[in-house]
Amino acid sequence: MSNQAPKRQTTQDEAHVIPLRPQPTGKEPLWRDLVGDVLRRERLAQERTLKDVADAARISMPYLSEVERGRKEASSEVLAAAARALGLGLGDLLVRVHSDLTRHTPSRGRATSTAPRNSLCLAA
Repeated sequence: MSNQAPKRQTTQDEAHVIPLRPQPTGKEPLWRDLVGDVLRRERLAQERTLKDVADAARISMPYLSEVERGRKEASSEVLAAAARALGLGLGDLLVRVHSDLTRHTPSRGRATSTAPRNSLCLAA
């Protein structure tokens, strides 16, 4: 009799998936992760390379890569430059991030607002 646990059999259709950035349960995602995801999705949708977008934005390719991966908190100037390089305004970028944030954030009994759900409010 063997002391080893029986091995689980896998099929060809199964894959072991390791998430790149697992989100802790019940916590809101980080701003830098959301912004990076939006920038990367838009760049890939346009079938553009990191180098192409970084050159157009006049930022370094490694830095843009770090921003896309959520490793760096980019300044508003860098975010605006990256958005412009992708043909977006800073407002367009913020709207897309807002959409992702509301999709990933469960409602926790927040007070209801009279503002429409698709609005974005920025205060200085």
